[in-house]
Amino acid sequence: MALISRIRNNSWILVVMIALGLGGFIIMDMTSGNQSAFGSDGSTLAKIEGRKIGIAEFTKVEQLLYGGGGGNTFSQRDFLWSYYLDEVLVGKEAGALGLGVSGVELNELQFGQNLSPIIEGRFRNQSNFQVDRERLNQFQEAIKQNQLTAPQRAYWAHQEKEIKTDRLKTKLVNMISKAIYTPTWMAEMVNEEQNAKIDFAYVQVPYSEIENSEVALEDEDFQAYLSENKAQYKQEEETRFLEYVVFEVKATPADIDTLVKKINTTAKEFAASTNDTLFLEQNYSTFEPAFFKKEDLDPTIADTLFKLPVGSVYGPYEQEGVYVIAKVMNRMMLPDSVRSRHILLQAEQTPESYAQARRTLDSLKNLIQTGVASFDSLAAKFGTDATRTKGGDLGFAGPGTMVKPFNDLIFFDGKEDSLYILGTQFGVHLVQVTERKYDSQTEGLQVGYVREAIVPSRATQNNVNREALRFASENKTREKLLQAVASNSMLKLETSAGLKENDYTVGTLSPTQSSRDMVRWAYDPDTDVGDVSSSVFEFQDEVNFYSNKYVVAALKSSQEPGIPSVDNIRDQIEAQVINKKKAALIISQVAGKDMNTVASSFKTKVDTATNISFNAGFIPGLGSEPRVVAKAFSLEVGQSSPPIEGENGVYLLKVINKPKDVTPANIPSLRKSVAGGVRAAIAPSISAQLKKGATIKDNRFRFY
Repeated sequence: MALISRIRNNSWILVVMIALGLGGFIIMDMTSGNQSAFGSDGSTLAKIEGRKIGIAEFTKVEQLLYGGGGGNTFSQRDFLWSYYLDEVLVGKEAGALGLGVSGVELNELQFGQNLSPIIEGRFRNQSNFQVDRERLNQFQEAIKQNQLTAPQRAYWAHQEKEIKTDRLKTKLVNMISKAIYTPTWMAEMVNEEQNAKIDFAYVQVPYSEIENSEVALEDEDFQAYLSENKAQYKQEEETRFLEYVVFEVKATPADIDTLVKKINTTAKEFAASTNDTLFLEQNYSTFEPAFFKKEDLDPTIADTLFKLPVGSVYGPYEQEGVYVIAKVMNRMMLPDSVRSRHILLQAEQTPESYAQARRTLDSLKNLIQTGVASFDSLAAKFGTDATRTKGGDLGFAGPGTMVKPFNDLIFFDGKEDSLYILGTQFGVHLVQVTERKYDSQTEGLQVGYVREAIVPSRATQNNVNREALRFASENKTREKLLQAVASNSMLKLETSAGLKENDYTVGTLSPTQSSRDMVRWAYDPDTDVGDVSSSVFEFQDEVNFYSNKYVVAALKSSQEPGIPSVDNIRDQIEAQVINKKKAALIISQVAGKDMNTVASSFKTKVDTATNISFNAGFIPGLGSEPRVVAKAFSLEVGQSSPPIEGENGVYLLKVINKPKDVTPANIPSLRKSVAGGVRAAIAPSISAQLKKGATIKDNRFRFY
C-alpha cells in the first residue's frame, strides 16, 4: 500500500515518462521509414524539377529493360538515369513550346515506315542487321488482340514513353538547328582560316633538353598554373580522392604443381578417348570442326602438329596463362576452290518457319534422289535467290567466301554429288557439291584443344585475403598506410582521379560492385579524410571467376565544387607545370639570339614548315602547336618572332611566305558547312544544357 501511495503522490513523474516514451516513438517514426513528417521521402531516388523518381519505380524499369540480359549493371543504370532526366527536362521544355507526339505519330514510330531509333535498335535481326518486321508485326497484332502478358504490357508502356521522349528531343534539336545562321563575315573568316597558307622557318628547343631534376617546383608554380587554367579544371560536383593498395592473387608454385598433375592426367585421357567431341564437351572446351592450314595455327606448335599422326596429343604447353592440350583429330587435303549449287528457301527466324522449310526441302531431296525431278528444274521452280535462273549454280568459291556453315559443309564435310540440308542466316538450303579443285595440294588439320586456366587455389586466395585484412587492421590511418607502403618494396600505392558520388570506376580497377563500394565508402558520412577502410574490397577475375585482387583503401582528400586545391590536382598538372618552368629557363637562354645560334647551342637544326593554315590541328614535325601558328600569322614576311612557349618546346620562327590574297569562297556552300558543324554539336549537348538550369536532387548514392 505504501508503494501505491508513493506512486499516487508522484504521478506527475509517471505522466512525463509516458509522454517522453510516446514522443520518442513518434519522432522515430517521423525520421525513419519511407516518409518523415519533415518531408524526407526515404524511398525517393531523385527529384527532377519536382518530379519524384522512386527507387521502386526505377528498379522495376531496370528489370523490365535489362533483367537477365547481362552487361554492366552500373552503365545500364546510368543510361536509365539519363532517360529519366530527358523525360522530365525535355518534356518540360517541349511542353512550354507546345510540342507533342500525337497518337498517329506514335503509331508510325512504333510500326510504320519511319521507325523510332529505339524500335530499330531493339528489333534488329542480328544476322542481317535489318529490322525484324515479322517479330515487330507479332507484337503489333498481340497489342491489337490484347494478348500481351503483364510483363510485356509494362515493357511496351515504358518503351512508348522512351519513344515519345526521344521524338520530343529530336524536335527540340531540329528547332534549334533551324535557328543556326552563319553571317557572311563569319563564312569569309572561316574561308580565310582554311585557305590562307603560310611558310615559316623555325628552330625548336624541346623540353626534353632539360632534365626534370634541374627544375625546382614550388606550390606557387602549381597555383599560378591553376589560376591561368581555371576553366579547364573547374568542377561542378564534389569529388573525393582515394589512395589504395592492391594485393594481387597469383598462383603459387604449389598451385601450379597441382594444375600440372591435373592437366597431365587429362592429356592421357584425351589421348585414349574414342569420342573426342564428347570428351571436349565434358571438359568445357569448344570444338571448331574446320580444317586449318599450317599458317592458320599457332606458329609455336604448328610444325609439331603437322608431323603427328591422327589421334596424337601434344602438350600440355603454356599459352598466355593457360595450359593447353592439342589433339590431332583428323587431316585432309584442302580444296583450293569448290563448285556447288543450292536451292534456298527463305525462312523467318522462328522454329516453325525453319521446320516448314526443312520439310519442303526434304521432299525436294527425295524427288532428286529417286530421279523424279532434276536439281536444276527444282531450283528454277522453288529457289528464292538469283541462282534459280542458273539451276542453283553458285560457281567456284574460295575458302571463307561463303558464310561459315555453308563454307564448312562444301569444303570439309560434304561429299561430291550428295545432298545436304543446311540452315544459315539466309534461310534453309538444299546443297550439292559438284566439283572440287586441288591445285596447291595443301594439307589441313582438324585440331581439338583442352584448356585449363592457371588459377590460384582457394587456399591461396584466402591467404592473400588474410594478408590484406592484417594490413588494414595494422594501418588504420592514411599516415600509417603510407609508412607501411614506403617500408615495403613489394607494396604499390595507387591514387584515383577525383571520384564523384555516383561513380563506379576507381583508377585501374574494373568497374564492378567492389569499385562502387569503394566510392560509397569514400562518401559515407562516417568516413573522414585520412581514414583507412576497415573492410577489404574483393575483385574477381571476369573470365575465370576467382578472387584476383584484394584492395585496402584510404580517403586521401575531399574537394568541394569549384576550382580544385593544388594538393588535390598536383599529380594531374605536374607535367604541365614542369614544362612551364622549363620554358622559362629555355627562354632566358635563347632571348636575343637568332635561330642559327640557338640551333647550334642546342645541337638541333633550323627546319621549315610549309603550307600551314591558321586552323591547322597538326603540323608535320611539330605536332599540335596552336601558339606557334597564331604567332606566325601575326608576323609579316621576313619578320622573326621572340621565343614562343609551345606545347612541346620553345620555338623561334621567321615567316618565309605569306600570300595576301585568298581564293574567294562559295559563300552559300561555306555557310552550309559551318552551320552543319554547329548543328552536329546540338544533339549531344542538349541534355547537359537543360540539366544546367534544372533543380535536381540526386539520391542515387543512398541506394546503390
